[in-house]
Amino acid sequence: MIKFFKSVAHEMYLVTWPTAKQNRHDTGTVITTSVLFALFLGVLDYLFSVLTQMFM
Repeated sequence: MIKFFKSVAHEMYLVTWPTAKQNRHDTGTVITTSVLFALFLGVLDYLFSVLTQMFM
């Protein structure tokens, strides 16, 4: 078990962590993509609800 934790600690030391600027960019990309998908799915939901109301 100790060997495992030493291995994990060694691997964590080798990780290349993103900079604050990269983090902000990636976070902005995720938020923008999420909002665009939410809008797209909302429009589809609205269109399908209108279509089902018309034909029922």
